[in-house]
Order: sequence, then structure tokens, then C-alpha cells
Amino acid sequence: MKTFDIESRSHKLNNGLEVVLHKDSSLPIVGVNLWYRVGAANDKPGKTGYAHLFEHLMFQGSQNIAKESHFRFIQEAGGSANGSTSRDRTNYYETLPSNQLELALWLESDRMGFLLEALNEEKLENQKSVVINERLEHYDNQPYGLVGEKLNSLLFPVDHPHHSPVIGYLDDIKIFSLKDAKSYFKNYYSPSNAILTVAGDIDYSDTLELIKKYFEEINNEKTIIEDILDSFPQLEEYKYLEHFDKVNVPQIYFGWRTNRLFHDDEVDLHVLAFILSGNKNSILTKPLVYENKLCQRVSAQNDLSKYDGSFLISATPKKLEDIEKIKSTIFHEIENLIYSNTNLENEIRTAINNFKFEFVHSIEKISTRTDLLSSYKYYVNEPNWFAQDYERFNKVTSESVKNIAKKYLTNNFVELRVLPKNDK
Repeated sequence: MKTFDIESRSHKLNNGLEVVLHKDSSLPIVGVNLWYRVGAANDKPGKTGYAHLFEHLMFQGSQNIAKESHFRFIQEAGGSANGSTSRDRTNYYETLPSNQLELALWLESDRMGFLLEALNEEKLENQKSVVINERLEHYDNQPYGLVGEKLNSLLFPVDHPHHSPVIGYLDDIKIFSLKDAKSYFKNYYSPSNAILTVAGDIDYSDTLELIKKYFEEINNEKTIIEDILDSFPQLEEYKYLEHFDKVNVPQIYFGWRTNRLFHDDEVDLHVLAFILSGNKNSILTKPLVYENKLCQRVSAQNDLSKYDGSFLISATPKKLEDIEKIKSTIFHEIENLIYSNTNLENEIRTAINNFKFEFVHSIEKISTRTDLLSSYKYYVNEPNWFAQDYERFNKVTSESVKNIAKKYLTNNFVELRVLPKNDK
């Protein structure tokens, strides 16, 4: 499709840093996006949350940049900056006026090459406290805050890269040492373990020269090659857990193991999630929320990453005593979807149109486009994969959705019930 012929140029510096450049001069802005190939999947039992905690440390200053000055420099230049950690990668990004590109490259290169010179015990303890408070506020003391952690602990065994939460366990965060931090940086934060994408109002030659100026002399450490399997066995049995929490309204969750990001099954799983709960006429929402009025809400979602994935259905019952009826309805509707002669083409068309609209709308924003260029480079080794990504949805049919539901949603699953805690 000509619409998505988004030109990009790829380069590799002598130290192994991969560079992706994309020119769009429609606005005088530029996005800088730096992906490190390390995330929570690289955490180990007893050493969880290390990828996320290190993201925090990357904003605590480096050899030539004072503590927390990264944000200040970018904001004073009229831009914004942040970072994020997933199971698969850690990402640092800036969006700013294009005449300030050199500033962003200097900031990113200084912490890639010279972070350890400024890292000390005080900064580490400070950020450990920040992350511990984040964990307590948003997970341990948040209603339903432990749902994801509970589900993943049921779905994935202890040695699986999805078992532990990205933020890590509290006890592991507390023992993260300065020695651990320095080792982590040397193991993973090397130029050859990173993808630098610059997109927006740029000149290709000038930008590449700037990147070489700031990054090419950074020494490359030998990155650890993780022994992470690319396929895992499915659940061997049904698992059930009741979690009592300080909530007024119960929640029920059902989870199935699926497959990894960019697998052939991905788009059918996305469409399946939409036709189950994407609008008020969807297969689960209509009977549970509007017709029988058993639920306040029902939701299906597809959660995939580099190594594995899960398909989740959740519901909020109006009455505690209706949980079994809700469960029965959910599984009846899934069975009916799989085995009946119902044609799903209208529902699929609605889902695909929705996904396509969201996709086209999202890439109008230079920061999203920059991130997608990094993502495609990382997962499929082709930055300009926009058209292929868009076209994947055209292959979805009523038969393929039924087959994908049968392939995964008839397997063993986990069931989690979050129930009001009785403190009396």
C-alpha cells in the first residue's frame, strides 16, 4: 500500500548500535527513541524488577549530566521525555523541536556511555524507595492491583519469563545492590544491544553524522545472551484461585495461554477479543451486560510479547451470587461461537475497521511512528513493516476466528476470583 510506504534508512555503527532514520518534514519536530533489548523477561527468580528499577536509574544523571537534569534539559528545549519497561525491552524516548535534536542525542549517548561514573549508593537507594512506594501504591495497596501478578503466576511456571511482574517483587527490589546495578548495566546497556530510531524533520546525512559523533566511540561490552526458550508447553491442568481483597465489587477472570507477538495467530486473537467484548452488541457484552444484566462490564483482551502470550476474559458481576451463572454464560457463548454455523463476517468487519482506524490515526503522531519503527526493527528486523502490519487483518475470516477460538479457548485455563474481604 502506497499509504504506508514510510521510507526509513537503517545503519549499523562500528560498535554494533543499530540506527533507523525516517524523514517527515511536515512539522518541525523530531522523535528520538532508544530501545534496549532487555526487559522483565530477563529478570531471574530472586532478582525480579531489575529491568524496571534500572529504567529509573537511567534518569539519575551520568558523567556530564547532573541528577534528574535529563528531564529539565528536554523540557526547557520545548520537548518531553520518558521511559518505559516491558517484558521485552526498555525504552527511552524524547519528542522535541527538530533544531534541538543534538541535545537529545547528547543526553542519550552520555548515559549509554558514561552512566556508571555517576552512579552511587545514594542514587540507588533513592530510586529503590521510589519503586517500592510505586509498588505499594499501585499494586499491593490498590484494589485489584495484584490481579495481573496473580494471573501470570497461575498461567506461567516460575522459570517462565512472564511469571513475575514487570515491577518485581518487594523483597527482590529491596536487595538490589550497587554491584547488581553496575553488573546489569555492563551486561545489557551496550551499543550492540540497542536500537536508536530518529524520525521527523531531519536530514538523513546530517543526522547520521550527529549520531556517529555522539555514539560511535562508546565502547561495546559483551552482552549476555539469555537462554530463553522461544516456545513453552501449555497448561497441564485447570487452575483456580480465590483472592480476597479490600474491594466492594467482585471480579472474575479467565486466562488461557496463547502465543507470542507477531505469530500468525495474533490478528485472529485480536479480532476474537473485539467480537467478544468490543462494543455493546458483542458476543459477551450483549447477553451479560444488556440483556440479562448480570454484569457491570465484561472484557476480553489479548496480551502478547516476544516469548509467549495470554488471552484474558474478565467480568464484574452485579451480584456475588451470579458468578456461576456468568461463568456458564461465558463458556456457553464461546462454545456457540466455535461450533455453531453463525456467520461472523459483520462482527469481523467491524473489528477490522476499528483496528485499521486506530492504526492509521496512531501513526499520524511522530512519537508513535518512531516507536513503531523501533518495534518493527526489533521484532521482525524490518523498520518499514507498516503495510504488512496493516494488511494482516485482511486475512481474518469467520472460519479463522472460530478455529483460533477452538485452538486456544478449549484448552486448560486459569480462573481467578477477586472477592470482597470480610474484615469482621
